Amino acid sequence: MKDLFSICVYCGSSSRVSDTYKDAAHELGTELGRKGHQLVYGGGRVGLMGIVADATLAAGGSVVGIIPEHIQVLEVEHTGLTELLVVDSMHTRKNMMVERSDAFVILPGGLGTLDETFEILTWKQLRLHDKPVVVVNIDGYWNPLEELLDHMIAEGFAQPAHRKLFTVVTRVEDVLPALSAQPEPTIDPETKWL
Repeated sequence: MKDLFSICVYCGSSSRVSDTYKDAAHELGTELGRKGHQLVYGGGRVGLMGIVADATLAAGGSVVGIIPEHIQVLEVEHTGLTELLVVDSMHTRKNMMVERSDAFVILPGGLGTLDETFEILTWKQLRLHDKPVVVVNIDGYWNPLEELLDHMIAEGFAQPAHRKLFTVVTRVEDVLPALSAQPEPTIDPETKWL
């Protein structure tokens, strides 16, 4: 797989979470910065979003934040980024994040993170992109997501091959190796459900 320079991180904006998740965000940002990767993320300064951005910058990396106007007016945007793009909508934000990224990493988060995760996996299923996706299952946070996917497969709403749309790791140190090693999707467009 080609070099992965620009890595999108989807994660929560809440600060009222376990230090375990905050530590993981800091570790990931530090690793991205140290290895010379560019972080692409939602542009916030709070929660895991702010932590991963600050850590990437502190380790010498560049950070691109993409934030919708309606969130920026709440004064939650990060003002110390390499580049901050203010856009008109969540849809524009998500499209730009995909266009500006070579790969995707999902840390723990809430409804927004879940929305982004399902969208990026659906787009990969539909062959709108073939970029690697890694879910970081810190302390089993994403176990219910894996269980839901298994249930969907068991009930016939998804195929076993959909498990190959992403890789799950339990440690931040395994993220970059997993991104590099992730296989291309193998779902046949003729046999998948729309």
